[in-house]
Formats: sequence, C-alpha cells, structure tokens
Amino acid sequence: MSTGTTHAPNLPVAPIEYDHHYQDQLNDLLRIYFAQLDNPGPSAMSTLYRGPVGNLDINSAINCGRIIAGVPTVSLPTQANIAKLHVGDIYYDTTAGNVLKVKI
Repeated sequence: MSTGTTHAPNLPVAPIEYDHHYQDQLNDLLRIYFAQLDNPGPSAMSTLYRGPVGNLDINSAINCGRIIAGVPTVSLPTQANIAKLHVGDIYYDTTAGNVLKVKI
C-alpha cells in the first residue's frame, strides 16, 4: 500500500539495439518503485538484544506515529478500515477507547 508519496520513476530512454546494461537499469528502477508501492507506510521498528549469548533479553518496538501539523498522530488504521485489513494487521479501535487490536 503506497503512502501517497511514491512517484513513478523517470525511466531511461531505450537504446536502438538491445543493451543488457539498459535492461538491468530499467529492472532496478522498477524493482525499487514496486517495493515503494508495497511499503505499508511510515513506521519504524527496532529490536534491542542485551545479555550474554544464549540468555538474551529482547526488547522490540514498533512506532506507527507521525507528526501532522506539529502534533504526534497515530498512523494506524481504525476499526472503520477492518474490511480492508488482512489477518495479522494491527489497528486501533476508537469505539473501545483506542485499544490496539490485531485482526484475526
């Protein structure tokens, strides 16, 4: 799902005869473009590993926020979007006090 900031790439002009460098460049541009379209949107994830090997503490975090007009805002879908969500997608339920939920 695009974030709305993805723009079509400027594709290189094709040579008259086949050129594998041109084809590689074109494929790379298209690969990046499609990866951007598939990107679920603004998010940041991190995992911190602490402790000796075999006895690790794992702390993970997902940041689904963004700043809109200087105000921190959650950029997750709500229960109003549930029909469009896939199993495993995270959303928050504004009818239940903004409880974070996972579609099952």
